[in-house]
Formats: sequence, C-alpha cells, structure tokens
Amino acid sequence: MINNDVLRSIRYMLDLSDLKVVEIAKLADPNLALEKADILAFLKKEDEEGYAECSNLVLAHFLDGLVFHYRGRDESQPQRPVEKRVTNNVVLKKLRVAFELKDVDMHQAFQDAGFPISKPELTALFRQADHKNFRLCGDQLLRNFLKGLTLRVRGGG
Repeated sequence: MINNDVLRSIRYMLDLSDLKVVEIAKLADPNLALEKADILAFLKKEDEEGYAECSNLVLAHFLDGLVFHYRGRDESQPQRPVEKRVTNNVVLKKLRVAFELKDVDMHQAFQDAGFPISKPELTALFRQADHKNFRLCGDQLLRNFLKGLTLRVRGGG
C-alpha cells in the first residue's frame, strides 16, 4: 500500500488531528523535521495540488510513535534502528504491537472486514523474510485489516 494511504487510514481510525500525527511521529524521534503542513500534504489525494509523498522514514517514525504512544517506551531496551523500507508486513507488525493484538484479535479484524484468513496464513505474515513459510502481505490484505481494525476501534464505524 502507498504510505500516504496507510497514514490516512490510521489517522481516520484513531480520529487524530494533524498536530497529533506530528506529535506521535516525534515520539519516535523528537528531531524529526515534520510539521502540520507536511501532514496536510500527505493526506491530499495524488491528483490534488500540494500533494506530497509520505516517505518511509516518516511512516516508520509514525508507526514507532504509535507504539510508544499506546505502550510506552521501554528504556531498558536499546533504540532499534528505523526501517529503511516500510512494507505491508512491517505495518501489520507495528499495529499489532501498538494495539497489543493477539492472534484472535487479528482474526476478528479480518473477519469484521469480511476477509477471513486462516491461522497459518496469519502466522506466515509475521515470519522472518527468509523463512520458508514467510508470506508477503498484499495491499488487499492490509487494506482489509485496516478496515477491520477501524471498525473495532471506532466501535462499528
């Protein structure tokens, strides 16, 4: 999925203001050069004037910031490097951690979106990329997960 679409979906799901999105991203890196105007540009459609592409760096910081926002920062752990490339699998993992989702919660989100997946399919999404049973998370799968999670978070829409 396009980073802008992921950012747009999560912002809607959590009903976040533009400034809150900036605050959350800066939880991961207070020195991140990100302003409200940048968020406004990321939220525009591709054909709108002023549209800007959301970089992997910004999305990675926003997802890490979500984890810190909901779970707190574990000061005992060394700071992990920020992902250079944010894949759909990374988005799934970060949302799973941020919202403390168990397998049953993930299955329910997919079910709520009308897109049930099996247990092996779900676990394959969270394996290491070099594992023989690893499965790439496609755009449709991530879109349906975000839809199901939005239904759950927003109380049915």
